[in-house]
Amino acid sequence: MAAELHVELVAADRSVWSGEATLVVARTTSGDIGVMPGHQPLLGVLESGPVTIRTGGGDTVVAAVHGGFVSFADDKLSLLAETVELADEIDVRRAERALDRAKSDADAAAERRADVRLRAVAAH
Repeated sequence: MAAELHVELVAADRSVWSGEATLVVARTTSGDIGVMPGHQPLLGVLESGPVTIRTGGGDTVVAAVHGGFVSFADDKLSLLAETVELADEIDVRRAERALDRAKSDADAAAERRADVRLRAVAAH
């Protein structure tokens, strides 16, 4: 069996996903990072963006993450985010309407959130 790391994806209001993975890709303020078992310990600030988790069983979990922190040590990865939505929980039409509304209102933060949701769905 391939080496795995334990992943906890947590939003401020709920535990979103927990399990074993072979690779996690996330966006930090320093750029995109990929974490695999045996990675150097790290602590970073998450940027809004899709997070991709490749599970030990070969499945892929994608989530829209909006801000937070990432921590890795001893093959345990914690993604602690302000808000998290799994790609298969996202209502695409609602996200598209939110993007249109944000653009017409010139609301950059809302536009970024809607864009991240749509990118997570597309990556899924």
